[in-house]
Amino acid sequence: MQHYDVAIVGGGIAGLSLAYFLAPHRSIVVLERESAHGYHSTGRSAAEFTLRDNAPAVNALARISHAFMSDPPAEFAAVPLLTRRGSLWIGEAGKATAVENARQKAQASGAAVVALTVEEAIARAPFLDPAYVAAAYFDPDYWDIDVDALLQGYARGARRSGAEFLTGSELVHARHEDGRWQIETTAGHLSAGLLVNAGGGWADAVAQICGVAPAGIVPHRRTAITVGLPDGIEASTLPEINEIDETYYFKPDAGRLLASPADETPCEPADVQPEEIDIAYAAHYLQEATTLTIGRIASSWAGMRSFSADRLPVIGPANDNPAFFWLAGQGGYGILTSPALGRLAAHLLTGIPLPPDFAREGVEPAAFSPARFG
Repeated sequence: MQHYDVAIVGGGIAGLSLAYFLAPHRSIVVLERESAHGYHSTGRSAAEFTLRDNAPAVNALARISHAFMSDPPAEFAAVPLLTRRGSLWIGEAGKATAVENARQKAQASGAAVVALTVEEAIARAPFLDPAYVAAAYFDPDYWDIDVDALLQGYARGARRSGAEFLTGSELVHARHEDGRWQIETTAGHLSAGLLVNAGGGWADAVAQICGVAPAGIVPHRRTAITVGLPDGIEASTLPEINEIDETYYFKPDAGRLLASPADETPCEPADVQPEEIDIAYAAHYLQEATTLTIGRIASSWAGMRSFSADRLPVIGPANDNPAFFWLAGQGGYGILTSPALGRLAAHLLTGIPLPPDFAREGVEPAAFSPARFG
């Protein structure tokens, strides 16, 4: 039987970012039930980085993470992790005031947002319908994330520091006795001093297997489709397009246009598939807001976004077993905040110092602790 200081259950962005920051200090193993890392939520993310448009605590984590994403260690990735995209925020008739209020709020936070006329908005996204768009502004602080480069960078760095990875290794049973976890997986047995629950949509199920009370982590399904763009419109130059009430968003994706109805439907943890009604909503918003003819949907899929009751991450030891550590509930922002959350979790597990930007941004670990749920 192999023995480790820490066993991390879940090989998505949460588990691998922690492995990267923790492996230099502890012996660790990452257990992933699928044959590859990042198969579920991580691999199906829209992969955007924004410094705004989330809860204040999440925005603070994003600002901390931006420094790592913009300038990662030299050996981390062979390509840039971030590519500036920018976001065009639009509103239809009756929403001009909401657009202007949002622009002023962003400007007050120090953002270099720019108010646009309808004509200027159409110039940035020529397929938008001028009869639909009533108001718009542009926010330059949106980036595309190279999710695969980020995920593989975490994995390579963790391996260099001695971390072990077991794919196709589903957690079957775990019990805590004599100060250690005895862990049974479909690939064999091992033991660890601490068990980290980075199970994403399965986080509560992992807790129950380990005899720990669930934290109320609920997965939600989100849908996306892609369609082709007309000749003459270059996808790489387009901004992301967000509806001001976040009813939908569009963004370039591999030469096509991705559209999502921004759905958040509670679901069971699974290899989720898109529902026909949500595919129809995505196509409807494209037809309503643009001049595109939706003849054929090139692809469609769904992913999971898992939330706690207050929609903030859950990071810290379980209330009923301090040897069980939660790293879950990262919603739709787990990828963009992964440098900060990985560091924060490693700090809580080992006491290694946090960089000064955590204090500068006012990030308090207690805000994410399971203790807040009593």
